Amino acid sequence: MKILIVGAGKMGRFFTDALSFDHEVGLFDVNKNQLKYIFNAIRISDLKEIKEFAPEFMINCSTIKYTIAAFKMVLPYLSKDCVISDIASVKTNLKEFYENSGHKFVSTHPMFGPTFASLNDLSHQNAIIIKESDSIAKAFFRNLYSKLKLNIFEYTFEEHDETTSYSLSIPFASTLIFGSVMKHQKAPGTTFKKHMTIAQGLMSEDDFLLQEILFNPNSTYQIERIMDKLGELYDIIKEQDTSEMHKFLQNVRENIK
Repeated sequence: MKILIVGAGKMGRFFTDALSFDHEVGLFDVNKNQLKYIFNAIRISDLKEIKEFAPEFMINCSTIKYTIAAFKMVLPYLSKDCVISDIASVKTNLKEFYENSGHKFVSTHPMFGPTFASLNDLSHQNAIIIKESDSIAKAFFRNLYSKLKLNIFEYTFEEHDETTSYSLSIPFASTLIFGSVMKHQKAPGTTFKKHMTIAQGLMSEDDFLLQEILFNPNSTYQIERIMDKLGELYDIIKEQDTSEMHKFLQNVRENIK
């Protein structure tokens, strides 16, 4: 099958590598420099070349800020039979876009990134496939994600954004707060170094990705939960309340089992 991948960033390159052995892959990016050192796919930097390539399936790997804009740019050069898809970590406005696109679609979210995940072993990583997607198109991604040994779940668009607001907003916000108040230590402890590694990895991500995840409409509720718990912990420490500290720690242990 001819597959067009839009966006030659980390995930675009990952999908190019994952699919190029079984399919004819074209990788498109408006920035020609992003296409350097791509040897396992057809490099495309001109929209007219997309029409010549005539893809049957399109995977939009653009950053969240440009997901819908990238669709609108490329769609005029796709046949009506071409299935379109995205891997966005926030699905805001995508349901309405797909409904008006005139194309069969599938929306998924591989719940990992090259920054933290070991791409040689994804067996402990997850992927979400959106329920409203076309059934045949869903089968394509289910097969791909199974080959990658990902754990696959199906959620609606709404359920997806609720889930990601919990699984991404809480650790992202917590890490950003750590990074905003930390000071470099001459002799850091093991826990500090682990937190620092996470913070450095997070800050290597695209600013717009971080922004869009935290601007998820469901994120404010999760941030409020962090603030409530931080206030509770602050009061316990201020009052030196041994009994309440014990209860707090026990609750944390129960949550992370």
